[in-house]
Amino acid sequence: MKNLIIRLLFILVPLYSFAQNNPKNEKEDSSMKPSKNDDGEWDLIVIDTQFDYFMNAIAKPKNQYTEANLKSRNTILVNEWNSYFNSGRYRNVIESSIDYDPREEYGIKFEYKLYQVFAYVNWKYKLRLNGLSANDYIN
Repeated sequence: MKNLIIRLLFILVPLYSFAQNNPKNEKEDSSMKPSKNDDGEWDLIVIDTQFDYFMNAIAKPKNQYTEANLKSRNTILVNEWNSYFNSGRYRNVIESSIDYDPREEYGIKFEYKLYQVFAYVNWKYKLRLNGLSANDYIN
């Protein structure tokens, strides 16, 4: 009887663990893509309850940046972010890549919000990204 229970455990435990794993579909795209809102402007949706607080209380005002400056910084930051994602570094923070085309005219509102996402990640998770300006590093 004891041998029967042990055999059942050896059979059922692996089956149970395989049933619990939901392998990712390789065709499933895990990248964040910008989209246009109803007004035809590019928009970025951040699903994190603290992000709104960060934008209202901590983030530097939009008028401290130019669109060209934000675009160049975002290009660097997106490349760094996607490099971390592809290498598997910081998996607890970086869960998807970012689909960003530096030739696209996203507009100042989008560029600002995307840049603040990187500043937010620095603020919340203490992840230092090389493309952030020294003024935007929050300890």
